[in-house]
Amino acid sequence: MIRLAARAAINLLANAVGLIVANLLLEDLNLNVAGFVTAVVIFTVVSVVIEPLIRQIAVKNMPAILGSSALVATLASLVLTTILTSGLEIRGLTTWILATVVVWAAALAAGLLLPLVVFKKVLAEVRN
Repeated sequence: MIRLAARAAINLLANAVGLIVANLLLEDLNLNVAGFVTAVVIFTVVSVVIEPLIRQIAVKNMPAILGSSALVATLASLVLTTILTSGLEIRGLTTWILATVVVWAAALAAGLLLPLVVFKKVLAEVRN
């Protein structure tokens, strides 16, 4: 249970970092401060639900896109987040494509690095 809660917290933080980085890098992506928490929560929930579905569909029907399932899930999460909340707005096809890649890459990097920072003390105790 603790591991699940820790993973959920890391996913939320990593996705928040991904959205913030995209907001800083892309002019046509606006992340509303008031709706930020809602946007991150919706993005994370959609991402967690939709990525396994996309992987299953890819394995059965389109094995060639299996490697890009995380990017497809990120795009779908961005689309649904912009539809369901006013906290995120993306304008232009180029921005949609760049936002997908930037959010995916930044969230991936944050997801790999955050556990080392956040759980540094716990990891040190486990190693001893």
